Formats: sequence, C-alpha cells, structure tokens
Amino acid sequence: MGERHRRSVAGVVRALWGSSHPGPTLVVTALALALGAAAGAPPAHLALLTAAVFFGQLSVGISNDVIDLPRDRVVGRTDKPLARGDATAAQAWTAAYACLALAVGLSLAIGFGMLAAHALFLAAAWAYNAGLKATPVSIFPFLVGFGAFPSLAPLSAQPPAPAAPWAWIAGAALGAAIHLVNVLPDLDDDARTGVRGLPHILGARVSTLLAIGGLFVGAVATLLGPVGADAAAIPPLGWIFFGAALALTAATVVVALSRPRARLLFSLVMAAALLLAVQLVATGGALAA
Repeated sequence: MGERHRRSVAGVVRALWGSSHPGPTLVVTALALALGAAAGAPPAHLALLTAAVFFGQLSVGISNDVIDLPRDRVVGRTDKPLARGDATAAQAWTAAYACLALAVGLSLAIGFGMLAAHALFLAAAWAYNAGLKATPVSIFPFLVGFGAFPSLAPLSAQPPAPAAPWAWIAGAALGAAIHLVNVLPDLDDDARTGVRGLPHILGARVSTLLAIGGLFVGAVATLLGPVGADAAAIPPLGWIFFGAALALTAATVVVALSRPRARLLFSLVMAAALLLAVQLVATGGALAA
C-alpha cells in the first residue's frame, strides 16, 4: 500500500510539473537569474529572486492548464496531463495557490518594491489565464507583465530601484512577441472552444510579423539602452550579441514563411529573450533607472 501511495504521489507531482509549462517556466526563471546577476543583486537576494520567479511561473502554468481543462477535454488534448486525468483539478488548484503564496512570500523577503513589481507581473499572467486570453486585448497582460519583469532584478539589488525606461520597452516588446507566437499552433483548437484573442483576430502571418518586430525592438532597446543611445559607446561584445539576436530573428522569419504555426517559433522567441538577458550580464549593462 505504501509503495502504491508513493507511486501515486510521484505521478501527481509529474502531472503537475507537466502542467506548469516546464519550458517557459525554466526560461523565465533563467531570465530572472541572468537579469539579477546583471543588476548586481546580493547572493541571498539573487537566490530569493530566482526562487520567487520559479514558484510564480509554476502558479501561472498550472492555473492556465486547470482553467483550460474543460476546453482541453473538448478538443482531446491528450498531451495535457490534467486532460488525461493524471491529476485532479482540486490538486492542480491547491498546487497553483501554494506556489503563488510561495512566490509572494519570497518576493516580500526581498522588499516591498520587488513584491509590488512581481505582484503586477503575476496579476497580469493570472488575468490572462482567467479570461483576457479570449478577448481582443489578450496582448495587454504581456505588455504590462513583461514590461514590469525587468524591474524585478534591480529591485532585488542594493539599493533597490526600478528598471530604466528602455528595459520596460524591451520587456514589453518581447512579451508581445511571446504572446503572438505562443498561441499560433492552437488557433484551430481555440476557435472550436470560443477563444478569440488578438492573434486569432490578426491571423497567423500578421501575428508572426508583429512578433518579429517585437524581437527587433527588444534587441535594439537592449543594445542602445544601457549606453544612452550612444552607438559609439557600445562594446564589441554588445554588437556580437546583437548580431546573434538578429540571427535568431532571421531564423524566426524563415520558419514563419514555411510553417507559420510551428511551435518552433515560440522556442526561437524565448531563446532570443534569454540571449538578450545574457547580453546584459556579459556586457555589464545597467538595468536600473
């Protein structure tokens, strides 16, 4: 009996992890870690920041899947653990709220500024999950949430400070790109279940073109922002990273032209966002206002 119970618990944990959207969860957590290092956050605060973002992303991913559970069952999403019945809705809600509470508590341990910025990011994500995803303003939570996201790192530094305006622009642009390509593979399933957000209205090709524009804006802001738009002050390493970001953007264009609904588009956009964060670490770019 005990062994079967342990296997059951392990199965539920695996199901909840699979429901958390592990890829995006780990990438956004890595982004927070990289930006925290770039902002010079003390080691203890860097650990708290990374853990807070990780648990926050778990709450966002799991809540998304449990809210979407009825729709996923209608369209037969056997790739979703909750739709397969590997864990119950009650277990998923418990995990989502517990992770949210941990994210809030860890953020508060850093400071009220960090808590406010992270709460804004999480509120935007949960609002998207709760219904904004099915409206023409579906992009707004990504603009607001990812616009605020770069501030988590400098607000974890000493002294704490919000991110510079260019970082808000870069975050919002990349957030828009993430949203526009993330839903493309599911457009048909969404249409069957009444979800009609901005990418559904614009269509796959227009959404992809706008996402590519968002990537470019994010790359330019990250290149020029830390040096006050003085191109002569950009270090050689900054140009190298900018070239790599442009290469990812070009790859996104190629994939979009051949397979406008490919899931690879989302991976390319997330890779570009992570690359730009690493650029700040490598070049010593300052995030704080």
